[in-house]
Order: sequence, then structure tokens, then C-alpha cells
Amino acid sequence: MSERREGIVAEARSWLGTPYVHQAAAKGAGTDCLGLLRGVWRALVGREPEAVPAYSKDWSEPQGEERMWAAARRHLIEKPTCVLEVGDVLLFRMRDRSVAKHLGIVSETGEAPRFIHAYSGYGVVENALSDPWRRRVVACFEFPLEDL
Repeated sequence: MSERREGIVAEARSWLGTPYVHQAAAKGAGTDCLGLLRGVWRALVGREPEAVPAYSKDWSEPQGEERMWAAARRHLIEKPTCVLEVGDVLLFRMRDRSVAKHLGIVSETGEAPRFIHAYSGYGVVENALSDPWRRRVVACFEFPLEDL
């Protein structure tokens, strides 16, 4: 594993235990899944590439717009979901036929893959990337490593 990818996971792990707070992005104080990704970006890449508009918990479900997916494509490097690497960003669709609106960072691969995410009711946690989670993955991205 490269030092850059190790750095992504180390930074994400430094957020473990941060409470879940919708629209927040402050390590130790509160974050949601997007806020976790934003915090890792700030720590490793620098200034965020665009301002994040206010968003509701349903994201853009009523409109059926894949806003999070579109934003990820603007700033991350999309890759196949079948070859996960430590430090990859996963995008999840939490319910069938709804928009993708949950993010996580791969922390372990191999026999027992794991990921770090901010989950409502739990805060920032590291979980097994079990089959129920894996089935929800709709896209995979890399940080722009040349910037790290």
C-alpha cells in the first residue's frame, strides 16, 4: 500500500468517534459522511474545490438527481467497483431506486474488507464491508493522488 493511501486511511481513522451531525465537517465535533470526506480532503489536498450548498437529509431524492455522484465525478477519479484499494471512496445507494447519497473510505481490503464512514445514529465508525454493504456500492473513486 502506498504512503498516500495509508495517509488517507490514517486521516479517516483520526475522525473515528466524531458524532454524526448533518451537514457538519468538524473532526471531533460533528460530521456526516460528506463532511468526513471533506475533512480528509482538507487535511491531505488542501482547500475544498467548491463550496458545498446546504442539503437536506433526502439529498435530491424527490428530484431523482444524482448530485453527490456528479460532484464526486468532478473532483475524484472514477474507477471500477470490482478492484477496491485502501483509500478509495465508495458511493452507496441506500435504497433501491433512490439516489446515491452515502460515502465511505476503504480502510482494509482482502479477506475482510472494511470501510470508514459517518453513519446517522453512530457517528464516524469503521465497519466490515459486508455483503449487504457491498451490494449498495454504486461507484468507486480515488482521491487525485498526484495532489496528495
